[in-house]
Amino acid sequence: MEKLTKNIALFASGSGTNALNICEYFKNSDTVKVNTLVCNKPRAKVIERLEAFNIKLILISKADFKHPKKLIGKLQAAQIDLIVLAGFLWLIPVDLIKAFENKIINLHPALLPKYGGKGMFGINVHNAILKAKEKVTGITIHFVNEAYDEGEIIFQASINIDETETAESIAQKIHQLEYAHFPKVIESVLMS
Repeated sequence: MEKLTKNIALFASGSGTNALNICEYFKNSDTVKVNTLVCNKPRAKVIERLEAFNIKLILISKADFKHPKKLIGKLQAAQIDLIVLAGFLWLIPVDLIKAFENKIINLHPALLPKYGGKGMFGINVHNAILKAKEKVTGITIHFVNEAYDEGEIIFQASINIDETETAESIAQKIHQLEYAHFPKVIESVLMS
C-alpha cells in the first residue's frame, strides 16, 4: 500500500526565504510534509528560520557530500519522495542523482537555458541580465542532472524589465515569482 504522505527534503545553505515559504505552504497539508533540511553551513539563517517546523537537520561537509553514501542512506530512511534545492549552490553528486532519479528539483532565478551554470546565482544572474539589456527575465524550475542548470525544465514564469530596473529591483520581482510558484510546482511534481 502506498504511503499517504509525501516527504520533502530541502537542501538550502543561505537565508532560507524560499525554504520558509515552502514550509509555510505545506505546514497544514495532510499529503505533503517537509521533514528534512540538508545544510552545508552550520550558521546559515535557514536553520534558524525553520526551527519552528520541527524538521530533521542534516549538516553536511563538502567531503561527505562528494561521497554521499551516508547522506543517501539518511534520506532513504526518512522516506524522502522529493529533494528540493532552495538556495543550495553545490553541484549535486552523480550518486545522489542516481539514487533520486527525477526526484530532485531546483529553482533558478532566470529563464534557462540563458544565464545558467556555475557562478550564476542570486545577484550575479540579475547583473548579467541587466548588462545584456534583456527585456524579459523570470524563474525556471527544473529537474537536476549532472550539470548546473541543465536538467529538464518543469515550469517557467516571466516578468518584464523596464529601463529603470536595478539588479535589486529585479531580485525583488523574482522573489515574488518564486514565492507564488515554487510550492505549487513542488506539489504538482509530487502528485504526478
